[in-house]
Amino acid sequence: MGVFVFLPLVLPLTAWPVARLAEGRLHPRTATRLLTAVAVVMAVCSTLCLALLMVVGTAQLPGNPLPDAWSDPEVRAAVPQDEIAGRAAIPALGVVAGLCGRTLHRHRRITRLARRALTGLPGREVAVLPDGAPYAYALPGRIVVTTALLDGLDPGERRALFAHERAHVAARHHRYLLAVHLAARANPFLRPLRTAVAYTAERWADEAAARSVGDRRTVARAIGRAALLSRGTPAPTLAALAATGPVPRRVAALLAPAPSSRGWPSAFTGAGLAVWGAAAGTVVSAMSSANSAVTLFLILHTATPL
Repeated sequence: MGVFVFLPLVLPLTAWPVARLAEGRLHPRTATRLLTAVAVVMAVCSTLCLALLMVVGTAQLPGNPLPDAWSDPEVRAAVPQDEIAGRAAIPALGVVAGLCGRTLHRHRRITRLARRALTGLPGREVAVLPDGAPYAYALPGRIVVTTALLDGLDPGERRALFAHERAHVAARHHRYLLAVHLAARANPFLRPLRTAVAYTAERWADEAAARSVGDRRTVARAIGRAALLSRGTPAPTLAALAATGPVPRRVAALLAPAPSSRGWPSAFTGAGLAVWGAAAGTVVSAMSSANSAVTLFLILHTATPL
């Protein structure tokens, strides 16, 4: 395996430029899908390599349930600094598993509580809560909005608000957000991608609402007014599902011309270089983790007595 087993742990750094540039240089839909795919692949690769290192480290511990041959010198030689790296991978993988499990548990618990709170309310698609706190958010398959927020918006702004939340539901943005949240838990170097996707998903919904309403300024006004009304209101939503993103940037983007829907920027631009750099880093990460997994499997198979 050599140093290839360590590459997926640090290759997420190659995605930092595209995480920064994609927010303003790519169409929000393209940016969300691209950044999510890169984050998920890199998180899986880094977790796999941690698992491979853990196997080598666990085999060195006394009383471990693994075959004795897995601690032979030829197995340990597959990993540079096997004593340090192998044993350090054991708690590291435990932390990753614990953080991801906690995130999934919290997500499911809040989803269950939110759905339970909406039981009995009229309307399958939209639930209007008689609440004095102004807020709105999208659950998977349902929109929640309070009377306090609706009272603060004019009819055009209400249409923009509902179009925005329907876009979240239709595009299933909660899946993208949960995926990048888990990826960032698996590898801290992927946190910039999580932040970027939280913003681009909102921008994606903004653009969908602008197309639906037919007036970009109305959507921008609705976003700004809703943000002012809900300032200081605790977000009673799923983790990362109602992040409003930098509101001034979203409003400025809506006041500008609509972004081009062309899939990929030219390779001769900064955004293009960042995209291809992230793609190259993702491919190298996948190849490195696959090479490490196959190599360790063959070594363990050879070392294990029949």
